[in-house]
Amino acid sequence: QVQLVESGGGLVQAGGSLRLSCAASRSIFSIGRMGWYRQAPGQQRELVAAYTSGGSTNYADSVRGRFTISRDNAKNTVYLQMNSLKAEDTAVYLCNARITDGRSRYSDYWGQGTQVTVSS
Repeated sequence: QVQLVESGGGLVQAGGSLRLSCAASRSIFSIGRMGWYRQAPGQQRELVAAYTSGGSTNYADSVRGRFTISRDNAKNTVYLQMNSLKAEDTAVYLCNARITDGRSRYSDYWGQGTQVTVSS
């Protein structure tokens, strides 16, 4: 298992930038997939950005070209750099770790979330 703690959220003007951090309690090197989700009031939780241990990344269409997911294995930390923020990016952002159990199953682990509010 792994514990995840997000930080870096806040209030920012449209067009501004924020960098979110997700600190993990252990090495993230062997975790199958690390990702950032977000959930706005009345909306389903959606995957914003993710990377796999194999180095693949993917992004939601709504953020592609503006957001970048990165990692620092030495610090057990995943980042989400958010540029050109829009009001519709306002949400609680959650760090996610997906860990397989070796039986074709997986478990998701979540941070507590950090609020990002973009004013227009």
